[in-house]
Amino acid sequence: MILLEVAVDDVQGLAAAVSGGAGRVELCAALALGGLTPSCGLMAAASGGGLPVHAMIRPRPGGFCYDAGEIAVMEADIAAAREAGLAGVVFGALTEAGDLDLPAMRRLCAAAEGMAVTLHRAFDLTRDWRGALDAALGLGIGRILTSGQELSAPMGAARLAQMIDHAGGRCLIMPGAGISAATIGALAGLKLREVHASCARPTPNDPRAQAMGFAADGARRADAREVAALRAALDAMQ
Repeated sequence: MILLEVAVDDVQGLAAAVSGGAGRVELCAALALGGLTPSCGLMAAASGGGLPVHAMIRPRPGGFCYDAGEIAVMEADIAAAREAGLAGVVFGALTEAGDLDLPAMRRLCAAAEGMAVTLHRAFDLTRDWRGALDAALGLGIGRILTSGQELSAPMGAARLAQMIDHAGGRCLIMPGAGISAATIGALAGLKLREVHASCARPTPNDPRAQAMGFAADGARRADAREVAALRAALDAMQ
């Protein structure tokens, strides 16, 4: 069975992932910004949700070049995820030149010792994906979330196939970005073991809160029907 990981950023999304048939949760805050580190309270709520949970460790929006202070915050957030009983963490750090920041990544991997580690889509901004993949393997990272360095995984299907072949089973390549029941067919030819999706539908905002800047236009949340539809599509591919 192809495992379905669903990204969520609130307790309602967590419940939708569970009821829709997800196999794992990526827990975030602010999915509209690509996902940031979730609160300790949300980590605690997710730990009892019935699924393995991997927490996003990303201290701010924007790029993935971090200074020493930000790395220290990320180490503390990894410790919080461990304390909450979560199964894994998701992070990535780059140099200005577009390579993996190996000193930073070593610190973060050391902080996450004994937990599952996923290198997130910072990987899609690297200048040499083969070199970055090999560097991740050298760090002992077991999973890379990637769109094949395109805007969506369906668009990056050809490169995803190359990445899976290059990894050769040494780590798991998990396609993510733009994946739904309607688009998963574009990845049907790949040797898939896991996929990542938000399975989201628009959610209404309080117009007063939006007018005051407390809510973004176009908010979305994981929906159990979308999760179930993608789960069924994945099952039909096997």
